[in-house]
Amino acid sequence: MKVLVIDDEPQIRRALRAGLEHNNNQVFLAASGEEGLDAAALHSPDLIILDLALPGISGFDVCKELRSWTSAPIIVLSVREGEDDKIKALDLGADDYLTKPFGLRELLARMRAVLRRTQAEVDDKAVFVCDELSIDFAHRLVKLSGQEMHLTPKEYDLLCYMVNNSNRVLTHRQLLTKIWGPEYVDDAHTLRVHIANLRNKIEAQPERPRFIHTETRVGYRFRIDKET
Repeated sequence: MKVLVIDDEPQIRRALRAGLEHNNNQVFLAASGEEGLDAAALHSPDLIILDLALPGISGFDVCKELRSWTSAPIIVLSVREGEDDKIKALDLGADDYLTKPFGLRELLARMRAVLRRTQAEVDDKAVFVCDELSIDFAHRLVKLSGQEMHLTPKEYDLLCYMVNNSNRVLTHRQLLTKIWGPEYVDDAHTLRVHIANLRNKIEAQPERPRFIHTETRVGYRFRIDKET
C-alpha cells in the first residue's frame, strides 16, 4: 500500500517511514502542505497521514484541497487535545484522527479501519451483512438476527449513510446536514433521539452498542470491525 505522510517534524517522518515500511507499506514523505499536495498528485497514495500544524498552507486547507479531487482516506494528526480542531478536520473530509503522541500499533489499527470502510462501500442494489445485522438496500429491508426491523425513513437514511461510511468518524454537523439539511445543523437533540432509536432497533444490547459508537463531543462511528 502507498502511504503519504505530510508532517513538518523530521523525527515524526523518520519514525513513520520506518514503522510503516516495516509493515510492508511504500511510504512517501512531505514536510509542508505544498509538498504534500504535489506528492499526492504525483504518487496517488492509497492513504494519507496529515499533520494539522504545517508551515505555509495549513493542514485544514490541505485536507480540503485533497478531498476535492481524491477519495484516499485521510488520517489527521494533531498535538491539540480540543475537539474543535478534530471536528473541523472531519467536517473538511478527514476520515479519522490521532492526537500526538501516539503509538504505531494504534495508527496501524486506524489505517486498517478506514481502508475497510473504502473496501466495504455499497450501492443501492447491494446487501450489507455484518454479524447479526443485514440491510437489503434494493428493498430498504433491515434485519437483526433474521427478524425484520421497522425503521422510519429518517432512521433508515441515517443508518445507510453511516454504513456507507463504516469505521469513519462522522461529526454531528455532517450527519445533520446530510440527513436533515443545513437548517438542522445545530439540532443535536434530533440526532441524539434518532441514534438512540436506531440503537434500540439494530443493537442486540443497546446499552453496549456493537455498531454505533459515540465519539464524545465529536460525533458517531459505525463499526464493522470488532473492538479488541
